[in-house]
Amino acid sequence: LLPDVGAVVTCKVCGINSRFAKVHILYVGSTPLKSAFRGTIRREDIRATEKDKVEVYKSFRPGDIVLAKVISLGDAQSNYLLSTAENELGVVVARSEAGVQMVPISWCEMQCPRTHTKDFRKVARVQPQFLQT
Repeated sequence: LLPDVGAVVTCKVCGINSRFAKVHILYVGSTPLKSAFRGTIRREDIRATEKDKVEVYKSFRPGDIVLAKVISLGDAQSNYLLSTAENELGVVVARSEAGVQMVPISWCEMQCPRTHTKDFRKVARVQPQFLQT
């Protein structure tokens, strides 16, 4: 099974910089992959609106689990290009500095239930079929 253009994938953020987030694709739909594929979410593909105001570190952090859509296939050297520019796409699981799973409180913030600190994220409005425990 390979990620295809238009497929919704679940990935884990492994690194960020000012221009993009690097991710490892773990699932295509609800099917786990045997080996992780690399993907990139460019700054301009994070949100559908105000693309020029998007800051990657306010959208993702390393370790976040993200739902994204494949917008183009990479080649052998490069990564899959992914987008989170839909309400249903974005961060679904994030851990706080305290190591606790954070709770989404708006489309752009998550909060730690233990310390009550808030962090900016591009939060996904998760559809029930994507919820997995």
